[in-house]
Amino acid sequence: MNKITPEHLARGAYVYIRQSTADQLLHNHESRRRQYGLSERARQLGWSDATIIDDDLGRSGAGIARPGFERLLAAICEGRVGAVLAIEASRLARNGRDWHTLIEFCGLVGTLIIDEDGVYEPRHPNDRLLLGMKGTMSELELSLLRQRSLEALRQKARRGELFLTVAIGYVKIRHDRIQKDPDQRVQEAIGLVFGKFAEFQSIRQVHLWLRQELILLPAVDYHVDQDRRIVWKPPVYNTVHHILTNPIYAGAYVFGRTGSRVSLENGRKRVVRGFKKERSTWEVLIVEHHEGYLSWAEFERNQRLIADNATGKGMMIRGAVRRGETLLAGLLRCGHCGRKLHVAYSGTKGDVGRYHCRGAMINHGTGPCISFGSLRVDHAVGTEVLRLLQPLGIEAAIKAIEARDAETDEKGRQTELALKQARYEATHARRQYDAVDPDNRLVAATLEGRWNDALFVVRKLEDQLEAIKNQCRSPMNAEERDQLMRLGADLERAWQHPAATASTRKQILRTVLSEIVARVDEGQIRLVLHWQGGDHTELAVMKSKTGQHRWTVDTETDALIRELARLMPDKAIAAILNRAGRSTGRENGWTQSRVCTFRNHRGIAVYRDGERLDRGELTLGEAAIKLNVSPMTVLRLIRDGVIPATQFCRGAPWVIKEEILDRSEVKRAAIGRRKRPLSQDPGQISLAL
Repeated sequence: MNKITPEHLARGAYVYIRQSTADQLLHNHESRRRQYGLSERARQLGWSDATIIDDDLGRSGAGIARPGFERLLAAICEGRVGAVLAIEASRLARNGRDWHTLIEFCGLVGTLIIDEDGVYEPRHPNDRLLLGMKGTMSELELSLLRQRSLEALRQKARRGELFLTVAIGYVKIRHDRIQKDPDQRVQEAIGLVFGKFAEFQSIRQVHLWLRQELILLPAVDYHVDQDRRIVWKPPVYNTVHHILTNPIYAGAYVFGRTGSRVSLENGRKRVVRGFKKERSTWEVLIVEHHEGYLSWAEFERNQRLIADNATGKGMMIRGAVRRGETLLAGLLRCGHCGRKLHVAYSGTKGDVGRYHCRGAMINHGTGPCISFGSLRVDHAVGTEVLRLLQPLGIEAAIKAIEARDAETDEKGRQTELALKQARYEATHARRQYDAVDPDNRLVAATLEGRWNDALFVVRKLEDQLEAIKNQCRSPMNAEERDQLMRLGADLERAWQHPAATASTRKQILRTVLSEIVARVDEGQIRLVLHWQGGDHTELAVMKSKTGQHRWTVDTETDALIRELARLMPDKAIAAILNRAGRSTGRENGWTQSRVCTFRNHRGIAVYRDGERLDRGELTLGEAAIKLNVSPMTVLRLIRDGVIPATQFCRGAPWVIKEEILDRSEVKRAAIGRRKRPLSQDPGQISLAL
């Protein structure tokens, strides 16, 4: 029985063409020719022409959106398709849903399905059964092939022999082995990244340093013919991150570090590939598989540090060193609720730090658990760290001298390697120019331009290297070296040195401390310092009371101003305080207005004329007039203990009770020391001062 009827021929014939990948488009030409050849078969079966649908070339049939297949279904539903031609069922669909949807629509509108084996009428039960079995077998066959291929890949990966791609810094020596790239410049550039991370302990800081020093990193450039070529580019953050987190550089073979997630979006399957798995779920991990740029222990330490720098990834994360003057940010943990303490800045310049915990506010809607200023706590912890690190000061100074020289050497070495490669490129360009026929100016001009560009790069690198060598020719002189060694012997002075930044101090603290647990109890901040080695130290710091701050005048100066305010006006008080070496809370000298402001803030009354006399208090000069002696005589009597008197500070007036001068023993002592008349000897000369 002929299944092709005039009704089918009255409608069009559609040829559906698909190949799954771009690689098949480039290399599997015969399969594509067979599919396009179905249009000729449609004409042989009676159709005058056939519509070609090839929108899905390079698209997989595993459920991903296919505009060509959707266009075909739309034409079938509109009744414009008499037959659908494909070489096999897998070209139309690779899953049961699409295949049975196509059969259902073709059966509803009476569309035939034609492949190389025959003509099928979906409305006939036998043909429908056969089409269903073909689709099921095709799906099963593809699943088995995929399963066998993946299992073969896994088996090879378990032996550490599967290399789909090779990271920069390594090359394949056989199909199942890799080794370090023989290019010395590539090796030293990769090693420099790991060395700088050990120094800075931050991926971002390594990236910024490489950009600042104009150091290039290697990258892979694939040509059309898949030839692997090394190019040098300014580093981006992702490149540095990939180098520092890829276990291949630690000599380990890893398979299954990433996976894929499948979800449904708008009725379609969506596959998201490349998400990272936890280390416990890696399929293969072979340590010491090949030569690495660092040891596995160093790699694991780097990963812990990178994870610890990820701010906001959990309560136990310290976070990276950030800007700000507070030294303990990220190290402090609340001893009441266990959460990490946050930092807030205030003040006119935004440099006054304060640590606070928001645990109670989050859990119970109340105020913060604890809150305290940073100055006293930072000073106490810094002092304790310096006390323990003092024996290592000289060694640290020596390391600093070596690090200064090593950093210049590293930059110079990278520039030397770049210059060697640039000279090779220039020589290669010259050989190409020499080999061309000079009369062929179209080619010679291009090669001459390449040669000139290569020579320009060589000249630029030579200038850079010369500048670095000039810097090396001026090493640290003896005076600078002695100064650094003195700072090493006195770590406290080095800690307070203007060149020591807050970031440097934070790095030192994080090197020796893992965390600090803080509690506030009875007006004290109790700290438990957990050191990296496992030991711990307890500290207690007095908590500042309300109104106390670092600009507060010390208690001795406060008491002195209170006493002097009862003896003299503000201007005289300011002069005495300056002579005594006293300063304000901001380390400024005293003036009449500053004394007045201080009194008003403390509620100290201003001096009133005659106030001292009302209390019966005399000065040194007033006591001398009453006793009819010189002021020096009264001073001698005070020093001899005859006249009790009070002087609050050096330069302040003496305060003598008037009633003391009326005592008989004081009067007798004064009469005995009254001023004698001047000598009448003409040789005696009086000096007028």
